[in-house]
Amino acid sequence: MRTGALYRIAAVAGVACAVILVFNSFRRGGAIPENGLTHTVAPFGALAGIFALSGLYLYQRVKAGTLGTVAYALNAAGLAGAFAIEYIRHFVFPNLDRSTVDALVAGGSTRTAFLATAFTLIVGALLFGVASWRAGAYPRPAVLLYSLGLVPGSLAGAVPEIVYLGGLCTAAVGVAWMSLALYRAPAPA
Repeated sequence: MRTGALYRIAAVAGVACAVILVFNSFRRGGAIPENGLTHTVAPFGALAGIFALSGLYLYQRVKAGTLGTVAYALNAAGLAGAFAIEYIRHFVFPNLDRSTVDALVAGGSTRTAFLATAFTLIVGALLFGVASWRAGAYPRPAVLLYSLGLVPGSLAGAVPEIVYLGGLCTAAVGVAWMSLALYRAPAPA
């Protein structure tokens, strides 16, 4: 498969990620009903984000340098953790009684894992933003929207719901914009 085709596939994954993030935000905000189908879709925003991020990084890897590589690794690890958390929230927690879920999230290793994931995703997104800004491969406003949106978008339960959901929607606009730029970008020689 040609490199240009791989970049376009990653770009489509980025748009899918954005659509799922906005869909999830509307669901969590109450505009879309909570049911088995809407819960099934939820984790796949982060999974699509990993594919998109890989293409976004690879396209700019030379200009992004070592910082870009470190940023990509942290951002991808954070997105993988976010996928795991969303999977747990939608496929494991509903099968447990509320007191068990509250106990797991309130302390111990589950809370530590959730916090470590949020920290990794925030640092990764911010560093990816810096590396992408410097590389200049994507529209800078898109880079800012993605990077800064993921800060509150990584803090479910730690910030007011509207701030969290606004962050997710902001990041969604950024990733969609960067993905469209990647889709339209000339294939490397």
